[in-house]
Amino acid sequence: MSRAGFHILRVGIAITFLWIGVLIFRNPESWGSYLQPWATKLLPIPLVEAMLGTAILDIVIGGWLLFIDRFVWIPAAFAFLHLIIVLVGSGITDITVRDIGLLAATLALLVETFPFRIVRER
Repeated sequence: MSRAGFHILRVGIAITFLWIGVLIFRNPESWGSYLQPWATKLLPIPLVEAMLGTAILDIVIGGWLLFIDRFVWIPAAFAFLHLIIVLVGSGITDITVRDIGLLAATLALLVETFPFRIVRER
């Protein structure tokens, strides 16, 4: 991946996570309604508190990606895992289908920045 492409991907994901975190803070009940009923029942805390925690996680991920250009694999890994949980807990719907693209983008960022190469490049 080119350095410019890397930065475009990193900043784009960062802005997306920051924005969604702010939107969840503004209306956690509404965002909580996207969860499947079975997933809501699994929460160990009330839904609003879980959504506020999600907003904090999203803002931390976005902030790290935007302002700290070091150890990018860590927020990329958290973002990737978080998006898997979102897709499982919400299901693939008209709303969450775009999260598949974000999932692929966070995986690409993770693969490009992971400190240990699983496959050796030729």
